[in-house]
Amino acid sequence: MTLVVGVTGGIGSGKSAVTERFQRLGITVVDADLAARIVVEPGGSALAAIAEHFGADILQADGTLNRAALRQRVFANQAERLWLERLTHPLIGQELRRQLAASGSAYTILSSPLLLEGQQKELVDCVVVVDVPEELQLQRATARDANSEEQIRRIMAAQLPRAQRRELADIVIDNSGSLAELDEQVQELHREFLQRAELSN
Repeated sequence: MTLVVGVTGGIGSGKSAVTERFQRLGITVVDADLAARIVVEPGGSALAAIAEHFGADILQADGTLNRAALRQRVFANQAERLWLERLTHPLIGQELRRQLAASGSAYTILSSPLLLEGQQKELVDCVVVVDVPEELQLQRATARDANSEEQIRRIMAAQLPRAQRRELADIVIDNSGSLAELDEQVQELHREFLQRAELSN
């Protein structure tokens, strides 16, 4: 398997802006959020278990998961969040392994908001944390997601504290500046990862 670089960051840190730039450079990005959507698709055992546990009103009229309603329920109740994680995390892990094994680029990015919270860090060779001050996180996430500040704060509280994320990082990308500065950081890391991938082959 090629070099796998994990990219993570708190909500509103700009993780997607970073991974999009790697994609434009021809690098495969395996996204844990997309894997999480795949494992709860209609017809799967996970969705049936979720509907049974939370009630049929957690589904939309077309039978798909009402993700916004589920998010509200689990971030307001830690026991419910842990129940959901126990159900979905092993399935997400399987899906991520499948996608990583199928990657054909020089190295692969695994993008995950929960990279450092669970088992996913075992899938990566290097951890990159996208970092911004918490106030900026809050500002960006409320503007982007149309979620209330209270909801964003609950999500932030469920994620690792910023200082701990930075401590666990091999590399920190400071995303509090301009997009041009971000481009520069990504270009530099791309060159570094190409070299590392070559050496590990």
